[in-house]
Amino acid sequence: MPAVPHDEWLRRAKVFQLSGGHHIDGAEEAGAGAVFPVVSPRDGRVVAEVADGGAAEVDAAVAAARRAFDTGPWPRLAPAERGRALLRLADLFEERREELALTVSLEMGKPITDAHGIELRALVTTFRWYGQLADKLTDESPHTAPDALALVTREPAGVVGAVVPWNFPLTLAGWKVAPALAAGCTVVLKPSENSPLSALLLGRMATEAGLPPGVLNVVTGDGPTAGTALGRHPDVDVLAFTGSTAVGRHFLRHAADSNLKRVWLELGGKSPNIVLPDAPDLDRAAATAAWGVFFNQGEMCTAPSRLLVHSSIAEQVTEAVVRRARELRVGDPLDPETEMGALVGRAHLDRVRDHIRHGVDEGARLRTGGDRLLAETGGTYLEPTVFDRVDPASRLAREEIFGPVLSVLAFDDLDEAVRLANATEYGLAAGLWTSDLSTAHRVSRALKAGTVWVNCYEEGDLTVPFGGMKQSGNGRDKSAHALEKYTELKTTWIQL
Repeated sequence: MPAVPHDEWLRRAKVFQLSGGHHIDGAEEAGAGAVFPVVSPRDGRVVAEVADGGAAEVDAAVAAARRAFDTGPWPRLAPAERGRALLRLADLFEERREELALTVSLEMGKPITDAHGIELRALVTTFRWYGQLADKLTDESPHTAPDALALVTREPAGVVGAVVPWNFPLTLAGWKVAPALAAGCTVVLKPSENSPLSALLLGRMATEAGLPPGVLNVVTGDGPTAGTALGRHPDVDVLAFTGSTAVGRHFLRHAADSNLKRVWLELGGKSPNIVLPDAPDLDRAAATAAWGVFFNQGEMCTAPSRLLVHSSIAEQVTEAVVRRARELRVGDPLDPETEMGALVGRAHLDRVRDHIRHGVDEGARLRTGGDRLLAETGGTYLEPTVFDRVDPASRLAREEIFGPVLSVLAFDDLDEAVRLANATEYGLAAGLWTSDLSTAHRVSRALKAGTVWVNCYEEGDLTVPFGGMKQSGNGRDKSAHALEKYTELKTTWIQL
């Protein structure tokens, strides 16, 4: 994190300006002229007005991407050349890291320390990793009879529509855009209407770094209009989406109603975090549980929002989490000392508070939090919230809240812990704390989740895949496996 003090971030925020036109075919486009405001959750102030795209703008962006794929140089470049272009773009992100971090912090309320140190680090690392991977992929030549030669080649899938949410606007865009570009595809990126500014900067920087026109296009607008147009477009070959399970279902319907495009979904979660009495360090387990559920204001699909604790240590662990929740510094995202910023907007704040009210009505015990904070600022701040004595069948225990709300559930034996952990429609992530190696292996295999962290949470790097099971989606981001979403296998059989 650079040594930029709070007052300097405030000064930069006051003079912040960004034109909000779409980025199509390498240039800024106003579209039909309609705009919508981007409201900063830190103080309720409008920080920019952004072009409100619809079917016409999506058509233009997809047409640009189709030309760039069908007749442009990008898919035909040597993989090493595509890789060098991605590395140049990563260098540009690094050079303008503070500008991008400020944009993210203003548009979605993320603490500036996290925006700069975590979000931007992830973006830069992702583009560098896929830039370095681009020329290291291999095709296959299976063994056949002596009179034939078989080749299995990976070819870029075509035009990719990428629809990404607001909670990690650059990280999740990078996880889709970078491997798609490395594979030779062209992309139309549709960011959330809550966080369009950082995506527009990403598109403009791609052109600045030398990507040909049409290779990366950005269309801003709401989901029902611009998102639907992209999902239904017959010239989009692949649709990659991160967001809610409800919207994921819409994209599957759009594919069925249009050209049967492949749809890859990374959806919601209600992740369990299991703490056993033999955890190697109960204090660390409690501190990590609190960090995991309150990090990024709890606006995380992988948030360990269900803390499953053995009854013999439940009160000890819960009390430690409650203490940490009360110590958390909630405040202005532009203050480098802030640990938890603002929820993304008023509508989302109201939804989270509604879940809290239902939790109380359902009989769960509110141990701390639950109230709005700093309302006088115009921002959307909420106290870190912890419930225990939560009924496993309640909404609190079953529905994704996507806010800083933890549900603590006690169990008496390991079989019960696994049943509780799997008693959800989701299967994105899980945590387990134990000192027993056999327990770690057995329980990890029994948990229905795409990622299981043992004696840690939210750890990993670009070498490992990320994605979910059940209604948390399909396909994988990160790692070399992500390229499978953006390539087609072709068999060529040559009779000798």
